[in-house]
Formats: sequence, C-alpha cells, structure tokens
Amino acid sequence: MKYRFRKILMMVVALSMLPACGRNSDPGAPTRENFTSALKDVLAKRGDVCLAMFDWPMDLTPAEAGAGSNHAVQLPVFEKLGLATSTVIEVPKTEENPQGVIKRYALTDEGRKYYKPHAYTSRSGAEHPNDFCAAQIKLDKVMSWELDKHDAQHPSAVVSYTYQIEPAPWMHDPDAQRVLPMITRVINGAGGRLQLHQGFTLGEHGWVATSGPV
Repeated sequence: MKYRFRKILMMVVALSMLPACGRNSDPGAPTRENFTSALKDVLAKRGDVCLAMFDWPMDLTPAEAGAGSNHAVQLPVFEKLGLATSTVIEVPKTEENPQGVIKRYALTDEGRKYYKPHAYTSRSGAEHPNDFCAAQIKLDKVMSWELDKHDAQHPSAVVSYTYQIEPAPWMHDPDAQRVLPMITRVINGAGGRLQLHQGFTLGEHGWVATSGPV
C-alpha cells in the first residue's frame, strides 16, 4: 500500500507540473513572465538614464549662453560639481558669433565616469554610441502591456513597468536637480510612483527591446 500511495503521489506531482511547463515553453507568448525576463535583460544592458549629451567637448557661443539654452544652464552646474571644465577659445568671427569666441566644456576625470556606452539611434537615423548618464534603473514590476497586431508578421508591444533607481551621487545636489528636472522626476518616481515604458518586437527567439522613443 505504501508503494502504491507513493507512486500515486509522484504521478500527482508530475501532472501538477505540466501546466507550469506549458506556460514557460513559448518565449514569444505575451505574458508577464516573458516581458519580465526581457525587461531585466535590456535594463541590465541599457538601464542608464542619460542626458542626450552624446559628443564631448561641447561648445557654447555667447549667443547660446545668452539665450539660456539647456546646455547653457546645465554646463556651468556641471563645472561647479567638478564634472566638466571650461576654456574660452578664440574662433573666426561670423554673423552668428561676432565676438569670435566660444566656451568649450570638456569632461574631467570625474565626469568621464558617467560618459558611458549607451547606444541610441535618433529618429533621423543618426547613431550615437555613448552618452552622459545620471542614474541607473532596475526593474521593479511589470504592470501592463499593449499589443500591436497590425503587422501580423512583426507583432510589437509596449510594456509599462515600475522601477528602482540608483542616481549618480552628484544628482543629490540641489543645483543638479534644478537644471535636470526630467531626471529628478524619474528619480522621484521610483518605487511605484511613476511608470516607464519599453517597446518590444517579437523576434525569432522571443521579445526583443526596440531602441528610441515609444
């Protein structure tokens, strides 16, 4: 009787595992488990939150500085924080730059710690291998996803998720938070207060993250 009971118990355990195996067998199924795995993978490789400051050194003309552009506001703060250093350089005078000078900002050794490989392709098709980054995010939880089946041969999805974040130490500075309000918003939105979104297309071996905006 004990042998028969043990045999029946083993059969019940084996049968109970079949549905779970079935759920995991298709990496292309639009499931929370598959999107969670895909998101963890892409954030491990591309989880940096960056500033679209692709090319260094960066130059500012007096006109740009006077107009209060984003870089004109941000770069002096970076210099104050020890991330960049500036030099005034003479250049040929033009109608746009009658003073004939620019202020050139270059990254310091400390600043170069945050200039990381972060491949990005803009809408125009321009490719950028590196970017200046202010934080790194990790997946907290997949919340929802929307499927686009208009192209039956190439299904796609947009996945919404909450996240945890590790900001660069200098992002705790009030001036850095002031001149980088979107980064500050992402930092403050960690732990479920804000959701981010990632696009995916269905590839041969499962869901593949897309680059660029969704």
